[in-house]
Parts: sequence; C-alpha cells; structure tokens
Amino acid sequence: MGEKPLIIPCEVAVKSVIPAVRALLAKELIEKHGMKQNQVAEILGISQSAVSKYNRKVRGYVIKIEDIEEIQTPINNMITLLVKGKDQRTEFLKLFCQTCIVIRKKGLMCQFCQKADPAIEIEECAFCTIR
Repeated sequence: MGEKPLIIPCEVAVKSVIPAVRALLAKELIEKHGMKQNQVAEILGISQSAVSKYNRKVRGYVIKIEDIEEIQTPINNMITLLVKGKDQRTEFLKLFCQTCIVIRKKGLMCQFCQKADPAIEIEECAFCTIR
C-alpha cells in the first residue's frame, strides 16, 4: 500500500451517492408530498439552499439514480419515515445503506473511484460488486 492512496468506496460515496440520494429524496418530498424547500431542508438536516440546488439539478446529479428500479422501494420507505416524522434513525440508515449498495453493485461509482485513484483498474476491481 505504501505510496498509493487508500481510497475507500464510502469516501467516494460521500461525494457522489449521498448527494444523489438526497436530491432524489428532496425531489420526491417536494413533488409528491407538496412540501416547501425549508420543510425538506429541516427534515433532511441540510440547508434550504442545498435543497434549492438539488431541486434545480445544480447539485446531486453526478450519478443518475432516478431510473434504478431496485432503489425505488428503499427510497419510498425512507420518504415514508421522513414524512411520518418518527425518530427511526436506525431504520432510515439501513435503507440508505441498502440504496448505496445497489448503486455500487451497478458500477455507478467506479468512474469516481478511478478518478480518486487513477491506478484503479475498473475492469479488475470487483470490490463493490462482491457481497
């Protein structure tokens, strides 16, 4: 390992997956539940300006996840937990991690891992696809 940077997939997810999931959650809460940006910001624990950027597709769209069928159920379940307002942090985090795992298994983060560490050979790296 020595000289090479040790890139952990979760570090890459912080800049790619998490914003994509937050953007999708914000979009759903605004469009399907009629919430205002400040309400969404409070629920997600982010600023109203961040919600505005998600809503205008300025932030959170480096990975396209809207059409991934396998994440629809965990996304909908996260939204249900958020709308109910009950403190179910552990359940929410489990759903968030499930969503991230699906995104990783689909290889949607690979280009970002390689950008962080150009020595990574995408074709040879199977870390995110193994369970």
